[in-house]
Amino acid sequence: MIGIDPLLFGELRWMPIILVVVKILVIFTVGLVGTMFMVWFERKVIAGMQNRIGPNKAGPFGLLQTLADGMKLLFKEDFMPDRADRWIYRLAPFLAFVPAFLVWAVIPLGGDFRDDRDGLVEWFGHVTRVQLADPPVGILLVLALSSIAVYGIMLAGWSSGSKYPLLGAVRASAQMVSYEAALGLSLGAVLLSAGTLSTAGIVAVQDSLADWHLVATGVVPFVIFLIAATAELNRPPFDLVEAEQELVGGFNTEYSAFGFALFFLAEFMNTITMSAIIVTLFLGGPQPISFGDTTLDIPLIPNGLEGTIWFTLKLFIFLYVYVWLRATLPRLRYDQLMDLGWKVMIPLALGWFLLLAAIRVGRDEDWNIVAVVAATLAALVAGYGLMLWATRVSTRNRQREGAAY
Repeated sequence: MIGIDPLLFGELRWMPIILVVVKILVIFTVGLVGTMFMVWFERKVIAGMQNRIGPNKAGPFGLLQTLADGMKLLFKEDFMPDRADRWIYRLAPFLAFVPAFLVWAVIPLGGDFRDDRDGLVEWFGHVTRVQLADPPVGILLVLALSSIAVYGIMLAGWSSGSKYPLLGAVRASAQMVSYEAALGLSLGAVLLSAGTLSTAGIVAVQDSLADWHLVATGVVPFVIFLIAATAELNRPPFDLVEAEQELVGGFNTEYSAFGFALFFLAEFMNTITMSAIIVTLFLGGPQPISFGDTTLDIPLIPNGLEGTIWFTLKLFIFLYVYVWLRATLPRLRYDQLMDLGWKVMIPLALGWFLLLAAIRVGRDEDWNIVAVVAATLAALVAGYGLMLWATRVSTRNRQREGAAY
């Protein structure tokens, strides 16, 4: 099966179809409103950190500032460079924006995961999930869609017929390859622990604080995933794709009006989407905070709705972290970006995944876990040392070749 909604099993009636359509509309509406809120939230929080006021004119507390900016962009003149590839130039903004919406179809936004209910809730006498679909390979769909978003940036730069957008596109492709590998390897640790590719299944196994993959995988995959996701989002300090000081504006230099608005919204929408993915993979998604026999329960609220509240609270933590990083960290140099990705993130993610796999095999075979960990760490340290030695030899040889000319 393709992860079809439980509403649509059995005889098909009008109410299940209406409920599925309502879920689609809610996801679309919440996505747009959430993106508008994220723009306001980021500007307001950074303003507070820099002792400024921030948006305060359009609407109460400046909440309608994003809407005002969007209306302004819609009425601005839209133009296309003479040397641009017409069709790809028009298509690229949608490739950056649409995948961020599609990912929400497989993210559990709530539900009752207690007592082995697997996130199922009852609406108007029908059993369903608080997510649009739960395919058995849901997390692979998330990875595929996150990769498509980068193609929007690449094609925008290539199709603009200008050198600055092209440089931004080249940087995007290199950055994607570098950090997609680290992101996938850190995700492998989560899948090894969860034993499933289903997003609802991943949430279901995190039924206590000790079972959160943040703890169960040893924190390291979480840190790697967070850093790699930040690079995938082109957010500071990894926003070299659109470096204003070097590339004018990077991949979107030649875009204006509606096309620029789509790229602008895609950046913030992807931030919310990636934060939701991190919450789902590492912090139990809609699961409440539970340790031992104690569960932090919100009184007078049904478990299904309580899951949505917990999911939202965890989501806000990462949204604030991303804003905090943007206001705090300077942009990395490009060589630092590549070194971090290839020489640190990928070896660490691969090594930690192999360590977790060795521990799991050792437990299954009833081996001495201390000996397994020691042997695995020794092999990993030796492998990393050989990699550093090879890197230094290569650097020395390049320096000699340069001196010869």
